[in-house]
Amino acid sequence: MENMEEMMKAAQEAAERIQKQMNDAQVKLDTIEVEGAAGGGLVKIRCSAKGRILGVSIDDSLMKLEEKQVLEDLVTAAFNDARGKADRAANDQMQEIQSGMGLPPGFNFPGMG
Repeated sequence: MENMEEMMKAAQEAAERIQKQMNDAQVKLDTIEVEGAAGGGLVKIRCSAKGRILGVSIDDSLMKLEEKQVLEDLVTAAFNDARGKADRAANDQMQEIQSGMGLPPGFNFPGMG
């Protein structure tokens, strides 16, 4: 019976260690910056790998009422570009952590995406 208790304790410690590493990863993802761009750089959006928007840059040439639709389309495209880069950065970070834990690539923790 003592061996079973030791195994349960070891499993609990491993689970706590993995949870801490995953929490640390989430914090790190919010510090990794990516930039999405559209219109050859006329619109740029910076965001964290976690997806938090950090800033928007719009070239002055687009600040005309007749360019409103173009501007809206470029902001959307820049956001989608940034979101894609954020997703890739997050994916790379999680694969790095999982390989450090000896987990197979693509392994998903419940509640972690």
